[in-house]
Amino acid sequence: MYLYNVTLILEDAAAQEWLQWMQETHIPQVMATGMFVSNRLLKVVDSPNEGVTYCAQYVVDSLENYNQYQEIFAPPLQTELNERYKNRFVAYRSLMEFIG
Repeated sequence: MYLYNVTLILEDAAAQEWLQWMQETHIPQVMATGMFVSNRLLKVVDSPNEGVTYCAQYVVDSLENYNQYQEIFAPPLQTELNERYKNRFVAYRSLMEFIG
């Protein structure tokens, strides 16, 4: 099992709109791909960064599903994010393996 983590640091002015968009639109679109088995959205409470920091996390059961998501589904979903919130966020993406 793997955890795909997307950390986003948003401008304060964009945070509430982004949060609503994530919950109502983006996360359901990601989950509708069928590549992930679960997800969660977290707010970082002790971030040293300016703005508001969130982590969107998705659990995937195989590297094959993760790679398929990245090749087929991620590009248009990331394009939509970039267009909606252009110059209002920074994103960091990582893949982690469950070991215990």
